[in-house]
Amino acid sequence: MSKIQAPDALLQAQKLAHLSDTKIRLPILGWRFGLDFLIGLIPVVGDLIMLGVSLRIITLAKKMQVPNRRIALMLRNIVFDFVLGLIPFVGDIIDFFYKANVKNVRMMEMWWVSQHHTDIVQNTQQALDKWEHE
Repeated sequence: MSKIQAPDALLQAQKLAHLSDTKIRLPILGWRFGLDFLIGLIPVVGDLIMLGVSLRIITLAKKMQVPNRRIALMLRNIVFDFVLGLIPFVGDIIDFFYKANVKNVRMMEMWWVSQHHTDIVQNTQQALDKWEHE
């Protein structure tokens, strides 16, 4: 039985998205935010830094050979996040709630799973059969 494993590029993108969008949890409320919100508080420069992180996720998606149509949708999320992030105060609130990197990584995950669905199902069935006969 061969093990199905997500590619390194996807794992790296997941880590970046978590760090930038959901790493920190507010107690009681449970709201999550990351470096995108914190660094985005620095006018313009913070938004440019986080734009670089978002573009790194795009590079990882290209490395995985995610289709250009999906990459275009991912870029739309980044542009939306970046442009609105430039608006003083309002942009900071948007950065807190709009998780462009998490959205983009979810798109990468969904694409990867759709490409490997048969293998994943077969692998799961083999694991269940093995477990059942032990």
